[in-house]
Amino acid sequence: MSKEILDLKMKLVEREEYSARLFLGHFTPVEAGVKLPHFAPGQFVQVWVKAPDGLLLRRPISIYDSTERVLSLLIQSAGRATRLLMQAPIGAEYQILLPLGNSFELPPVGSRPLLVGGGVGVAPMYALGKAMKQQGIAPSFLLGARSQAHFSNLHHFEELGTLHLSTEDGSLGSQGFVTDHSILREGHFTHIYMCGPTPMMKAVAHWAKQQGLPAQASLENRMACGIGVCLCCVEPTVKGHKTVCHDGPVFNTSQLLWE
Repeated sequence: MSKEILDLKMKLVEREEYSARLFLGHFTPVEAGVKLPHFAPGQFVQVWVKAPDGLLLRRPISIYDSTERVLSLLIQSAGRATRLLMQAPIGAEYQILLPLGNSFELPPVGSRPLLVGGGVGVAPMYALGKAMKQQGIAPSFLLGARSQAHFSNLHHFEELGTLHLSTEDGSLGSQGFVTDHSILREGHFTHIYMCGPTPMMKAVAHWAKQQGLPAQASLENRMACGIGVCLCCVEPTVKGHKTVCHDGPVFNTSQLLWE
């Protein structure tokens, strides 16, 4: 894992549109010859989105995928900055701080991991699943969203492992939340990984604890600086208060005070 944090000027070179509120953006360094550092699954970036009347803080976005020259970010319109990103033309330039945070610990070869993602929380699950496959580990995915329109390219996940889906409106997969999916009762897993809305992760962590399964969660607390200075994203743990941007975003759920 790279420990050096870079602040690179990058430009949007391609976009995959999934809905009016969701797209996968591909960014590359503006300066020719610059190579991106290695990103470990679970790490994120901070994107500075300029606006005419000013947007002071950068926005944290999980890393979906990367190569030596291309960084892929799954972006959902949720606030002013992400709405501007949704409207950005090809060639738009941004200052991006990377790589930030810690990463997931991969299970041993022969494990049967379940990767649970909700909303844009599917992004680090894709990066993690890809890393697992490269190590000879076959992941299973359980992805949830409000409706079919809120999913990214599901073929990406199908290329890595077994895919299970839940939608709140029943438009794709099983109707209900991920915690309602039958795979949690029928599957035989050894490790649980998750990212998504906090209520979803708390429910999955509770289920994992009941099953006696180790679980890791990537938290989505509000962030400002991204480097552990401002203390905006503090999370209480059994070892005291930790910053999600620096000490996380990935935590073993046994360390979190989620009871």
